[in-house]
Order: sequence, then structure tokens, then C-alpha cells
Amino acid sequence: MLEECLSGLNLKENGVYFDGTLGGAGHSYEILRRAKNSVLYATDLDEYGIARAKEKLKDFDGRFFIFHGNFKNFPEIAERENLGGFDGVLLDLGMSSFQIDDKSRGFSYLAENEPLDMRMNKEVSFTARDVINGYSEKDLARILKDYGEEKFASKIAKSIAEARKTKEITTCGELVGIVEKAIPVKFRYENGHPAKRTFQAVRIEVNGELEGLYEAIVSLTRLLKKGGRIAVISFHSLEDRIVKRAFKELATDCICDKSLPVCVCGKKKEAEVITKHPITASSEELAENSRSKSAKLRIAEKI
Repeated sequence: MLEECLSGLNLKENGVYFDGTLGGAGHSYEILRRAKNSVLYATDLDEYGIARAKEKLKDFDGRFFIFHGNFKNFPEIAERENLGGFDGVLLDLGMSSFQIDDKSRGFSYLAENEPLDMRMNKEVSFTARDVINGYSEKDLARILKDYGEEKFASKIAKSIAEARKTKEITTCGELVGIVEKAIPVKFRYENGHPAKRTFQAVRIEVNGELEGLYEAIVSLTRLLKKGGRIAVISFHSLEDRIVKRAFKELATDCICDKSLPVCVCGKKKEAEVITKHPITASSEELAENSRSKSAKLRIAEKI
């Protein structure tokens, strides 16, 4: 949702922007191109992705600064580097296409003999293999249910636990085979690939994607100057609920008991929610990019 994002950010000449999920730098490139003389700061967990992004953004040399790390830690970086007064913040919480398409990274359920990995940051040792082979059946069921919203979570977790008694599960193909057999035939392909939700859940667990997301959105919004905007694209209901809750918190004034004559909580409204309902991909984009089907964009403005 490139156009929707850039329109929602209300780009300004000489602006200062933060792209917390750099990825392939598609959004960053357009921010720098359209917002004349702007400066952009960005973070990403993937060193390979950062190298690709630097190449893509080379025409804007001197106007962008990239940090290897998690966007959730950027408020600390901003404080250390004395950065502030941003005109826009963008978070695209989805996977980069090049990460999914590179089957050696182990993100894709279409990979067969590739290792179970799923790390966005290759410097971290914890992988999907550790989750699948090291978590208890109960914990596997929990993450499949909570992060994958998988209705057959218990069946799949039990099948994984049984399979690894004989042999450690090491490849994407092995995991896919176990999941397929665990789901009853009549439900196996009712919502796309049967392993889609399992891979999503394990990826979220490996990368801690939901941990600290709420706090990060609140903190990043506070880095904006008055009139600055934050745009967040989520790709599943768990993320979207967190974004919605964070925006609601920022847009809420006094939370004192209404019976009190004066406010004693001191809470002040910090932002205005621009999108009463999330923006979804247009029919044209859906035709070109099926991965945008689950995308939801929410925007808020600092007051």
C-alpha cells in the first residue's frame, strides 16, 4: 500500500522521517524522492536487507542513515543521538518479499529441503528448529493458537511431539508434512496452504515480533513533532489489535472516574487517530500482489 502510506504520512519538504522496517527500501526510496531535501532514518534486523537497501538508496547519499537493529529500540537510539521532532514514522510489519522468496532462510512453507531457520537477524542463534524441537507440546499448541490462530493447534503440536521422538525435525518440508497430516482432509486447504498459520506462528515466536510492539508504537509516536504522523501496516489480527490499542491509548484524554470534580490522573491526549477504520489494499494492488490481501493500514497524527 505504497500510495496509501505516503498519502497518509502527508510528506513535507525538508522533513525528517523514520522507516522502522526498511526491508527492500521501497517505502524509504519514495519518501526520499517525493519529500524534497528530507532526511530519513531507518532500522532493520537483516544485514543482507540493509546492504540491498543502501544500494537502492544510493542516489540519496547523505540523506539517509540506517541502523542495524530492531525498530522497538529506536527511541533509545534517538535519545542517544539527540534525534527528535520527526515529521513521519512508518512501520510495515510484514515480511520482505526477498526474505520469503529466499527459501534458504526457512521462512517459506513452500521450501522443502531448506533448514528450519526463520531468523530475521542472522546474528541471533535461536531458530525455528529450536522452537519445533525444544518446546513442549503444550507450548507449541499455545503459540500455534495464539500467534497462528490455528484451530488445529493441539493436533499439530501433538503430531510434532510424536514425530520428533523418532528424529529431530530439521527442514521446512518435514514440518509441512507433519502439519498436513495433522489437519483433517476436509479442512486441509480451506484457507490456503495448511502450513501457512504454523509457519506464521513459529516465525513470530522466533523473532519476538509481538513483544514490545505496543510500547514501541507509543514511544515512536512521542518522537513526532506536532502534526507529524505515524503509519503502521499490520498483516494479521494480532498485530492490528495491538496497533489499534496503542492508538486508542494515545488518543485518550483523562481517564479519571467521571464522578471526580477535577482530573487527578494527569493523562493528556497525545494523538488523533486519522483512520477510524483500517485502510486495506485496493483491488488493483490485490491483482498485482496477493500478499497484500491481509494488510491493514492505520494512521495517527501527533497533536
